[in-house]
Amino acid sequence: MKQIASPSAPPRRTRGIAIAGLAVVVLAGLAYVVRRPLGMAAPSCLAGHWHGCYDTENGVVLMTLLGLPLAALVAGALAYRRRAAGAASAWRKSVAEVGMVYGTVPLVWMTMQPGPGAGVVPGRVSLVPLRDLVTMGPLGIGGNLLILAALGVFAPMRFAALASVPRILALGAGSSILIELAQYVLRLDRVSSVDDVLVNATGAVLAGLVSRRWWSAAAPVSSDRPRPEPVAAR
Repeated sequence: MKQIASPSAPPRRTRGIAIAGLAVVVLAGLAYVVRRPLGMAAPSCLAGHWHGCYDTENGVVLMTLLGLPLAALVAGALAYRRRAAGAASAWRKSVAEVGMVYGTVPLVWMTMQPGPGAGVVPGRVSLVPLRDLVTMGPLGIGGNLLILAALGVFAPMRFAALASVPRILALGAGSSILIELAQYVLRLDRVSSVDDVLVNATGAVLAGLVSRRWWSAAAPVSSDRPRPEPVAAR
C-alpha cells in the first residue's frame, strides 16, 4: 500500500528559505546593535583609506558586512557552475567553500592587528591553562569562540574527512596554534596563550554541531560492483 507523506513535514526548499531568512534577521540585528561603532569607521572605509578602516576591528567588521552580497554572488556562481557540470550537492559545497573562507579570514585578520609595542616588545607566551580566562572577560571569550566558528560550521560540510567532532576539534586547535605562533613570531605585541587555543577550538566544535545535519558524507562503497575475475595461471 502506498504511503502518503505527512503534510506537516515542510519541504526542503521551505526549510532552506526559513534558515536563510533567519540568518538575514540575525545579521540585521547584529548590525543594528553595533551600528554606532561601525559608523565610526565608515568615513575611512568608504573613502578607501587603509588607516582607520582595515587596521581597526570596527572597519574590518563593517567591510565584512558590506561584502556579504558579493560573497553570496560568488557562492551562487560556483553552485551554478557545478550544477551545469552535473555535480552533486552543488549548493552545499559552494556555500561551504565561500562561508569557510569569508567567515574566517576577516576574524583572523583582526587577531593579527599589531599592538602599540609591535616590533619592539618581545613575544609573550602564556602556557598555563585557564589562567587567562579571567582576564578575557565575557566579550573576549565570545570573540575567541567566533574566530574559527565559520571553519567549524562549513569545513565538515565541504570535506567528508572532517565530518566528526574529534577532527573538527583537531582542525580548530591546529588552526589556532598557527595563529598564536604567527603572533609570537611577528612580535605583534600580543600574548600567545594556550587559553586562546582552547576557546578557539571549542568555538569551532560548538559551531560545527550546528551544521551537523548537513555534514558531508563519504561516498558509500557499493557491494554490487562487479569484482574482477581472477586471472588464470598459465
